Amino acid sequence: MKTLIKEYRQKLDLTQDELAKLVNVRRETIVFLEAGKYNPSLKLAYDVAKVLKVKIDKLFIF
Repeated sequence: MKTLIKEYRQKLDLTQDELAKLVNVRRETIVFLEAGKYNPSLKLAYDVAKVLKVKIDKLFIF
């Protein structure tokens, strides 16, 4: 699965650590999400999308 998390995160000038804290996960989880090596739960996908102010289907490309 490909994600655009990094692109949207950078547009908001957030670090991986800041995003991780906002969605209550470890920074490593954000690293794996951005690399497409981790499939998030629906809740995590929703939380990330909410923080990045984008719809889930724009953030994750299946």
